[in-house]
Amino acid sequence: MIKKEMIYRNPLVNLGYDNDDILPAGGFGAVLAYAGVGKTALLVQLALNMMLRENSVLHVSLNDAVSKVDLWYQELFHDIAEKFGITGINDYWDKIQPYRFIMTFKVEGFSAPKLEERLNDLMQQNIFKPHTIIIDGFRFDDAGRGQLVQLKELTRKYAMRMWFTVHTHRHEPPQENGLPLSFLHIADLFDVMVQLATKGDEVYIKSLKGKADDSAKNDLLLDPATMLIKDGK
Repeated sequence: MIKKEMIYRNPLVNLGYDNDDILPAGGFGAVLAYAGVGKTALLVQLALNMMLRENSVLHVSLNDAVSKVDLWYQELFHDIAEKFGITGINDYWDKIQPYRFIMTFKVEGFSAPKLEERLNDLMQQNIFKPHTIIIDGFRFDDAGRGQLVQLKELTRKYAMRMWFTVHTHRHEPPQENGLPLSFLHIADLFDVMVQLATKGDEVYIKSLKGKADDSAKNDLLLDPATMLIKDGK
């Protein structure tokens, strides 16, 4: 039951992306939002969806300790179970944990070569081979296009998928396509881009790039406490 419900409640599938993985092999995805809106929470929810489908996720945090990231996963997993009145989930949590590996870097020490070095350590020892990598806290403001091209090449080399959180700024109005001006020079590297936006106490998620053409799929209203889709939307 919990596996079925969590996969069904994948926000991006409900938004109109019709492939369970959302991204193709070698693809880049981005979740754009102001600080504190819920970028990490949304990607953790997507990661849980992958874990339930027995696809391994490497969560790379450039800001938070392993214990804090792990807490995000546990809290969201329990939120979903509580929402649907599901009990006895601890055993299932133990079953899916092997499909996740948390890795931390200092922001200034992160690069594609260093990530590949640590990836090779995991894969060569048959410890972990990720289907998807989440990069949380990458500083797009400071990074050049070259760093992202290197990460894209790494993603393609190992036929993985890579998601990023993108911190946008309130002083930078979006362009006609919804993207901030500072992001336009690298937007072509991304296959899928979604945005979290607030209106009063409400949080919406909308597609900026990569969604299947389906006019029936509109922006989704999320519960800001859990980042789950609100009923009736």
